[in-house]
Amino acid sequence: MRYLAVLLLGLLSLHAAAEGKTAVVDVPRAVYSSDVAKARQKQLQAESEYSALQAKYDATASDIKALQKEAESKRLTWSNDEAAEYQKKMEYLRADLELAGRKLQAEIQALRNSVGRELQPKAAQALEEIIKEEGISVILKVDAVVFATPDMDITSKLTDRLNKITE
Repeated sequence: MRYLAVLLLGLLSLHAAAEGKTAVVDVPRAVYSSDVAKARQKQLQAESEYSALQAKYDATASDIKALQKEAESKRLTWSNDEAAEYQKKMEYLRADLELAGRKLQAEIQALRNSVGRELQPKAAQALEEIIKEEGISVILKVDAVVFATPDMDITSKLTDRLNKITE
């Protein structure tokens, strides 16, 4: 059944390709690879709150590694109380690391959402220009495609055009 669906999709693609050019695009990748998105990411990383959060994450990860290394060398000589204390410290550090990681992810997601909202209309404009210039009649989202040759992917062209529009 799955083979039949792939075959039909292939035949439909061939039919569409015969009528005009077919292309594949990953709009989110094009948007987040743009110069504007990269600049905003650098700006976020330079902010003191984000930097402090990243430093906390890195320090906690380092503390966990150091504690694990200590445990490897001393675990066999620990009493039950010492082993329990180690376990408690590790749980606290892992919870701190997880919290800092979630906060970092939230900051990054907020940035992605903001950049996406800002650049989405410009990306649509850029994509429309590329469609007209190249005579493309069918555009497929990259995640909906089973197979496409690299020359069908216009994502990098979209990023380049988006960079020109947003200069």
